[in-house]
Amino acid sequence: MRRRALLAAGFAASAAPAAGAAVPCFEPRGTGDLMVIVERARGALVVAESTHCTVVGRIEGLGDLSHASMVFSRDGRFAFVFGRDGGLSKVDLLEQRIVARIVQAGNAIGGAISNDGRIIAVANYDPGGVRLFDANSLSPLFEVPAIGADGTRSKVVGLVDTADGGFAFSLYEAGEIWLLERPDGTRAQLTKFAGVGSLPYDGNVTPDGRFYLAGLFGEDGLVLVDLWHPEAGPRRILDGYGRGQVPLPVYKMPHLEGWAAAGANLFLPAVGRHEVLVVDRKHWQEVARIPLLGQPVFVVVRPDGREAWVSFAPPHNGTVQVLDLEHLTVAETLAPGRAILHLEFAPRGDQLWLSARDDDRVLVIEPRSRRLLAALPADKPSGIFSTARAHRIGS
Repeated sequence: MRRRALLAAGFAASAAPAAGAAVPCFEPRGTGDLMVIVERARGALVVAESTHCTVVGRIEGLGDLSHASMVFSRDGRFAFVFGRDGGLSKVDLLEQRIVARIVQAGNAIGGAISNDGRIIAVANYDPGGVRLFDANSLSPLFEVPAIGADGTRSKVVGLVDTADGGFAFSLYEAGEIWLLERPDGTRAQLTKFAGVGSLPYDGNVTPDGRFYLAGLFGEDGLVLVDLWHPEAGPRRILDGYGRGQVPLPVYKMPHLEGWAAAGANLFLPAVGRHEVLVVDRKHWQEVARIPLLGQPVFVVVRPDGREAWVSFAPPHNGTVQVLDLEHLTVAETLAPGRAILHLEFAPRGDQLWLSARDDDRVLVIEPRSRRLLAALPADKPSGIFSTARAHRIGS
């Protein structure tokens, strides 16, 4: 008891403001229940909390957020926001302000944070390549130009962090996958795999951090790299899954970062198909397909693995389908709002947050009963990001 009392007293003394110091005007709170919503047209973020489903603040001045994504610091206090205009912003979610902002490229598509939280990597379209920054100050560290074996400079897509502290990404035009290993302030070791397939358009790492997968837009199939054994090289899987059938028009690219991993299977949105592909993670073979009403964009798994929720490209982007992952069937079709752009579960799966862009609101649904819990105002919302992503590989 005495030790506990002394520790408490010591903390109180260290936390007390010095004479004349400004006292914060906001109540101290944690960040574990925060959901950060992108207002794409406004160039702003809405900070909401999932405990009571309320908006707690807005952060303005973040540039072009038309394809924005973000990652979080290890403590969940800071969001690093990647804008389409090449902007990289560090945002304090508690003080609800921009800490630092730079425009580091002409056109960017996303980024990642190293597993130790020290390095931010940004994937660029123009100029193609990856730039690395110090997470504390956003000072530039170094750049990796994405020049393929044939001399082509490529857009970088599918940039994710890996379990060993590095990054993996794909070169769109060059058809390559690169591993950036053991980065520090000035350099990193690069492993390059050429000829992986035509136009890798997106990529992600499995939840355990072992496998990097890239989808191919130029042909039916995916490519897989075992990050435990990169010396084995890339492996093609699901080759020709649309063989013998005319591909359907692609109105919006599927997102592999929105795949569902549940039990022994992965659930992947198919390119040019109205299907979700079910893949056995042990043998990397297709085990089933789930027919859908339209072209899937995101497939998001409920944390308990029992269901996945699917959003769609136009003209079905006002619809969401719920998949029963035990029986590999569509359990229900819902029409929650206009232009559903993103879905994000709360960490324990008791809530699903959906952005309804054309309704200017974010919907919070209790996924088991499908009951609407809240509708929060937001100006043309798109991406929704839970701070729980701070503790996941590849998020």
